[in-house]
Order: sequence, then C-alpha cells, then structure tokens
Amino acid sequence: MMDPTQTTVRDVVAGDFRAAAIFQHHGLDFCCGGGRTIADACQAKGVAVEELSKQLEELTATPAAGIPQFNRWSPDLLVDYIVGNHHRYVRETSPTILAHAKKVARVHGDHHPETVRIAELFEGITRDLDQHMQKEEGILFPAIKGLAGVAPSGNRFPFGSVRNPIRMMEMEHQDAGDEMAEIRQLSHGFAPPEDACMTYRVLYQELQAFEQDLHQHVHLENNILFPKAVELEQQQTTAAAS
Repeated sequence: MMDPTQTTVRDVVAGDFRAAAIFQHHGLDFCCGGGRTIADACQAKGVAVEELSKQLEELTATPAAGIPQFNRWSPDLLVDYIVGNHHRYVRETSPTILAHAKKVARVHGDHHPETVRIAELFEGITRDLDQHMQKEEGILFPAIKGLAGVAPSGNRFPFGSVRNPIRMMEMEHQDAGDEMAEIRQLSHGFAPPEDACMTYRVLYQELQAFEQDLHQHVHLENNILFPKAVELEQQQTTAAAS
C-alpha cells in the first residue's frame, strides 16, 4: 500500500501510465507538477486523498496488459521513442490544427472572442515547441545518448552538467503546459458551443488530443528520461572521482 505523504505523483505514473487518467480526472498535474507527493497535490486541489488513493490501489491491482513499462527502458531507447512518436506528432499535426484555429477565429471570432485568443496561444505553442524540440534533438538528447554510451562522448557537455539544459527544458515544458491549460479553460474543457460549425468541433477535438499527447510527452521526459540522465551522470562522476 502506497503512502500518499511519501509517494510522488511522478513515481506512480512512471510505474503505471494508466494512473495518469485518474490524476487527470481529479484535475491533478502529473507531468510538470509530478514531483509533488500525492497528499500535497490533493490538498492543493481540494481532492480527497483517501478516495484517490483507493482508486490508484484498485488500478494497480489489475495487470497493465499491453502498456509499455517506460520506466524500465534505457535512456537511449526513450530518446528514440520520444523523437519518433511525440516530436513527430507535434510536427505533423500542428500545421493543420493551427490552420483550423485561425479559420475558426476568423469566422467565429466576433461572437466567440475566445477563439481569437485560442488561435494566438496555439500559434505561440507551436512556434516555441519547434524551437524546443530542435534544442533537444541537437543538444540535450545527443548528450544523454553519450551518457548512455550509444553515441560519441566527445565534448558532450558544453553546458557543464546535463542538469543545466534539463532545467531549461523543464521550464519550457511548464510554459507549454500553462498555455494549453489556458486553451482548455477558454474552450470550457474543449466543449464547442451549440452554434459551432464542423471545423470548430474538429478543432476542439484536435486540441484535446494535442494536450493529451503533450502530457505524455512531458511526463516521459520530466519524470523518466531526465532523472535517468541525471543518475547516469552522477554515477559516472562518482566513478571518475574514485
């Protein structure tokens, strides 16, 4: 039985990603805010910790068939998965979603001014994520692969410690998460109004799917990949000093 005062949200989701749905249902952040204990996260949101803990225990009592155990993956495998799935998803879907957002803002902005702000926010998210992913793929991820021994290790730390770019990436993750949360709020939980056209309705479905992917994307990096990279660096620093 887990102790909610000691167990973090991050630890639970890293062990079984199905738990993310329970935290999301209660409005608890499992990706950027995953470092909080379950008790602290519940208190901040006014959630009954006993009820949530019971749901988590019932979940973990059922085998997770077919769900990857990402916390058991090596850092280099995680990097390849993140780039091949989540980075590709962002690059493939963003142009279409942004085009829909701009069209909805143009057609419905007079009666639904929130759509104008949603389009502005999503354009900023896509621009920032593009730069963010380039930095990860060009700097941080090669360094992590170097730590894992599957890439050239020469000059892999021009930034001093792997903790430095990780700290920056986590800040940028928080910014993207905050902006998507604002879109969720403006769209009333991605619920289109009664007079919404088909493009309007499709846009909200796309934005909801984008947010879900972003949450898993950030979770894999913040809660699993980055701690593994820091641990590898610490092990190698200790070994070199001994």
